[in-house]
Amino acid sequence: MTSPSTPTLTHLDEAGRPAMVDVSAKVVTAREASASCRVQFPADVAAQLHANGLRSAKGGIVDTAIIAGTMAVKRTHELIPFCHPLPIDGCRLAMAWEGDDALNIECTVKTTHRTGVEMEALTGATVAALTVYDMCKALSHDIVLGPARLLGKRGGKRDVGAPA
Repeated sequence: MTSPSTPTLTHLDEAGRPAMVDVSAKVVTAREASASCRVQFPADVAAQLHANGLRSAKGGIVDTAIIAGTMAVKRTHELIPFCHPLPIDGCRLAMAWEGDDALNIECTVKTTHRTGVEMEALTGATVAALTVYDMCKALSHDIVLGPARLLGKRGGKRDVGAPA
């Protein structure tokens, strides 16, 4: 038997089968989560992107990635089987160079609901990173994505880390 402080998997029923978490008894609160994903470029590709102001033959890389990340946040429940569809109150994506050859993408998502937006923030950051890859792959297939990670969340039972 597990003690109340022992973490358990929440997406399994009593028989160990996959199940969506029942959040109907949870209190509606303001929720926020931030996640990041890194895009590491080969040095020559990064130099080219710096020189072109993060534009490719396909268009503005940052603008396109922001749109893709935002769309992904709103559709997370369609991509991850047990995510609840949530009303998204706010979504912000920010991108900044980390050194000369890596782009850091951060996604912060807000809702007022019974469950958090960690998966939405992670999905937004990673889909934005995938979009950057897609727009730059003509320059190199040696672009590396990751790590993707939760930076923090607020609201619900416990706070973790620090949202942006």
